[in-house]
Amino acid sequence: MTSHPVWNVDPILLHLGPLQLRWYGLLFVGGLLLGYGVMVRIFRREGKDPALLDPLFGYLVAGIIVGARLAHCLLYEPHYYLAHPMEILFVWKGGLASHGGIVGAILALWLYTRRYRIDFLWLFSRLAIPLFLVAAFIRIGNFFNSEILGKASDAPWAIVFARYDTTPRHPVMLYESAGYLLIFALGCWLYRRWDRRRFTDLYPGIALIAGFSLRFVLEFFKMPQAENASELPLSMGQLLSIPFVLIGIGALLWGMRRYREGK
Repeated sequence: MTSHPVWNVDPILLHLGPLQLRWYGLLFVGGLLLGYGVMVRIFRREGKDPALLDPLFGYLVAGIIVGARLAHCLLYEPHYYLAHPMEILFVWKGGLASHGGIVGAILALWLYTRRYRIDFLWLFSRLAIPLFLVAAFIRIGNFFNSEILGKASDAPWAIVFARYDTTPRHPVMLYESAGYLLIFALGCWLYRRWDRRRFTDLYPGIALIAGFSLRFVLEFFKMPQAENASELPLSMGQLLSIPFVLIGIGALLWGMRRYREGK
């Protein structure tokens, strides 16, 4: 009999007739609402109208969900979803890829800033703070779904995910959630410590490097998720993280030069 804690919580919180309220959806929405609250405080602090956040919220929710869902279906399980294309719409069943969510959020942000004539870099740097909070809540939702599981482990904190098997495993989704919360705290600290122009120029690169470096490292503890994972020297998550880290390094170097030159 295992001495490790056993996780066997039903991912469905409530059955409402034919409808279901899932922990994942509750945490996803909760994270978005908390992130919205953070942005309200930032807008008020910098003299922006918080009413501008209402359309931004809609843009981001659509961008994140569409991007994350498409990336999961087409990159991690393409054969299944191409054979069952209607199930791509079943977002409530889980299956959202963070890399796709980031791309979707950036595209949505670009469209929003063009529509409302707001500086893209200014808004991106501020949004990078609460986005890590949202990501942390999503990973807790993955925990309730018993998905994105870690490799087998004898560590005393390993968990048996009874809905999957009886093997103790790294609760890697909780590692990732904790990491995102630390990056969120770092963003809040830098936002208050630095002047606004320095934060605008430097934090986008820092956020990309920190977030995707964390993801790259934690992939070593995860079970393979992509269908062709065994054929690749690195996991799909690692391969998708590398471009973001490189973009982050380039953005940070560019931001440092921009800040020094006072542009």
